[in-house]
Formats: sequence, structure tokens, C-alpha cells
Amino acid sequence: MQTPADGVPAPRTRTPEGSRPAPGGRQRDAFFDNAKYLAIVLVAVGHAWGQLLDDGAVETAYRVVYTFHMPAFILISGYFSRSFDLRPKHVQRLITGVVVPYVVFETAYSLFQRYGNDEPEHGITLLDPTYHLWFLCALFVWRITTPVWRTIRHPLPVSLVLAALGSVSPQIGDDLELQRVLQFLPFFVLGLTLRPEHFRMVKRRSVRLASVPVFVAAAVTAWATMPYMRLGWLYHSDAAQELDTAWWAGPLVVWATLGCSLVMTVCFLAWVPRRRMWFTSLGAGTIYGYLLHAFLVRAGNYTDFYDQPALHEPLGVLGLTVFAAAAVTLLCTRPVQRALRCVVEPRMEWAFRRDAGEAARVREQPRPVEVRAPGEKVSV
Repeated sequence: MQTPADGVPAPRTRTPEGSRPAPGGRQRDAFFDNAKYLAIVLVAVGHAWGQLLDDGAVETAYRVVYTFHMPAFILISGYFSRSFDLRPKHVQRLITGVVVPYVVFETAYSLFQRYGNDEPEHGITLLDPTYHLWFLCALFVWRITTPVWRTIRHPLPVSLVLAALGSVSPQIGDDLELQRVLQFLPFFVLGLTLRPEHFRMVKRRSVRLASVPVFVAAAVTAWATMPYMRLGWLYHSDAAQELDTAWWAGPLVVWATLGCSLVMTVCFLAWVPRRRMWFTSLGAGTIYGYLLHAFLVRAGNYTDFYDQPALHEPLGVLGLTVFAAAAVTLLCTRPVQRALRCVVEPRMEWAFRRDAGEAARVREQPRPVEVRAPGEKVSV
């Protein structure tokens, strides 16, 4: 099942511990499903915390989470895009799994803002992604350029140069969130270059133990740098000049933040369970939670829900955190998937020409030989 982190089956590897067969016989690795579920929970919790940034402790946690939750998603997306090429079946899955959901939900969120927030003049545009939908735009660009990254000799350095150039180019503008496309690109390209053994290294006990002081140091750094470092650097949505910084600081800060994000992503993955858990099956439905949870966040904005004094107390923050985690968990469940698969993962065979090459390969496959027991009659 296609998710923000899936879409094209990775090359077959040895069946890992905790895996299970997926539809079509492909093995699902519990580790990656667990990682996607935990990452989507952090995305939803981070969006909830983003409404309460007047509290120093909340903003510290918010900054730590924003250092790695989307980089982890993007890294896994790149890893599962290793087999992507421009064959018709892959392009079809890109359209049905990325383009169609983007068009549907961009329209839905625009209408929700128009009528839910009483903004009758709010228009519908596909060039200015709403809130979190930038990721689908980015995923389309990254996947469609995958053959380029798989062809050139040094893809990661090239992607780092493009990220740096984006950080000094305010004229790029906001169309399709191309700043984020460029500045997060190195994580996708890194995912394309990774192999299963790299993830086995991350799962080592020594890495888990080393990650504890790293998380503590990240929290202390986030607290200490709050007065000096703007959140825009973690969003990767603006150039240096738009953040009131000298242009030459753009590449330095972007490379530094990407480096910190990589370390934090490794630490996060080190603590992801390798075996099947109660939430493992939800990892296949993270696209649903990702697309839907922002309706709740926006509804809270439109109704001034986050202005309640109780939410700015420790117990209120804890309650909102639990609610966000529970809500996105429910949105990843099978009933939600069944109800919305027609717009999130539509089949749409009617919209595509049949691949003549694929049809020929199917015809050329030898038919299975029927084996009958001695004396068995053949039905006619």
C-alpha cells in the first residue's frame, strides 16, 4: 500500500525479523512500518504544539521534534524510491498516489478555509500548497527526478549544492514550496543511496545508548538558541535574506541544520522497534493520517480553541499531546483507509493506456501445467 514513504517496491532483500507478507507477496518490514507510524505521530503532535509556542518548554520540544521528524520521513521515502524509474506503471502510481491526493486535498483544505473560517474570498490554487501538503509537491519532484540521482556519479554532494543555492535565492518564491523541495532534497537523495545494511547498523545497541546524550544535548541547544535562531531555519521554507540574515549565512546554516537533522534522525531510528508491535499495521496507512489530521488543527485555529487558558497549563499541554497522538492513530486505521481509498489511493485504470510492453510480458509467461491425480476426470 502506498504511503508518503512508500510508492515503489524496493529491491528484494533477505526477509528481516518481524516482517510480514504484504498484498502481492512482497514482504513488509516491521521496522519501517513502525518508523512511519511513530514519525506521523510526531508530525501531528508537532502541529499541535505549534499552536502553543508561547511556552518555553513546549517550544523547546517543538524545535527538537522539528529537527528530525520530516527528515526521517523523507529519508525513508528516498529509500523506498530506489527502484523508481519512468516506466508507465511507476508514473501511474506517482499520479494516483501523489498528484491526485494533492489536488483533492488542496481543494478540500481551501474550501474548508473558505467556509470554516468565513473567508468567502479565499481562492483555490494548486501552486500554493496548504500547510502540510508541501510534502506531496516535494515528493512528486523528488521521485520524478530519481533517475537523474541514480545516474550521476556524486548525487549527494550535488544535492547539497542545490540546497545551498536555494538558501540564497529568495526569488524562487512560494510556488509549490520549491525552497523546501531544494533544502530537504539531500535527505531524499541520501535515502536513495542507502542499503539495508545501513539500517542494520542504526539498530545496534551502542547507537541507541549513544542517542540518549544526543537527545539531551539537542534539548539544551534548542532551549539556549531560542532567542537567536528563527524557526524558519528548521522549516527550510525561506532563503537567508527572508530570515533577515546575510546571504552567505544561508549555506552554512542550512548545511549545519541538515547535519544536526541527520544525527537526530539516526538517533530516532535507533529507538524504533524492530519487531511487530500493536501499531505496526498502522504504518501502512500513514498517508491517511498525514492528509487528514490538519483538518483538526485548522478547526482549532478557526474556533480559537487554542486560546483557552487551560491549554497553556502543563496538564492542558499533556492532554492536547495525547489527543493529537490518538487522533492521528485513528486516522491511520483500516476503516478510514477503506472509506477514503477512492481519493487517497485510487486505482484509476480508466485514466491510463495499457502498457503494451507489460501486456506482452504477461502473454509470454508460460502457463502453469495442470497436475491431476491418476484417474481424475477433467471437467468440461
